Amino acid sequence: MRKIVAGKLHGIHVTEANLNYHGSITLDPDHCEAAGILPMEFVEIWNKNSGARISTYVILGERGSRCCILNGAAARTCQPDDQITVCSSIYLDEAHITSLKPRIVSSTRTTTYSTA
Repeated sequence: MRKIVAGKLHGIHVTEANLNYHGSITLDPDHCEAAGILPMEFVEIWNKNSGARISTYVILGERGSRCCILNGAAARTCQPDDQITVCSSIYLDEAHITSLKPRIVSSTRTTTYSTA
């Protein structure tokens, strides 16, 4: 089994950091659906501004809001306007890797990549 990128929100901007909330990242459902990221799914977050890398789970915010809110302890790793990448992954056996088509959503477009 290998851990492979399944979906990614690339270059989105943090809209809020809420220290006084249970840990997680709140994301616009439109962004999550485009990248194939599910509510309560664990994701990796990479902060381009600070270099911080964390793991947390996704909760859905208001549809169409373009929100990206780091909550609880995660709020200490990102500031509003920081550019981040949110990455989901799955485990696949090697026989199925070539059939995976990761969905990459950047701040300007959605792209589906083939691993073949």
